[in-house]
Amino acid sequence: MKFTSKLFAALFLAITLTSVVGCASTSTREGTGEYVDDSVITTKVKAAIFNEPTLKSSEINVETFKGIVQLSGFVNSAADQRKAIELARNVKGVKSVKDDMRSK
Repeated sequence: MKFTSKLFAALFLAITLTSVVGCASTSTREGTGEYVDDSVITTKVKAAIFNEPTLKSSEINVETFKGIVQLSGFVNSAADQRKAIELARNVKGVKSVKDDMRSK
């Protein structure tokens, strides 16, 4: 009986440690919490761009990794490009913005 409880405790500890390490982030992979944070940032940036009447939100793609927002796609002018970048930078949680947008 004693051996079984020790075995169970060791197994439980191993599973717990494995799941915690599995959720940790690395330089190329986000942890669970970071993924959720980045999803929220992406949604807020998309909403800000959508709510800007001068921008065609369907042509601007937004991706976020560890707080760094990448904007890609097409805009009509350099002014639209600057506006999209400004909107993204003003979203809480954004560390920086990478611009891969192209003018038509």
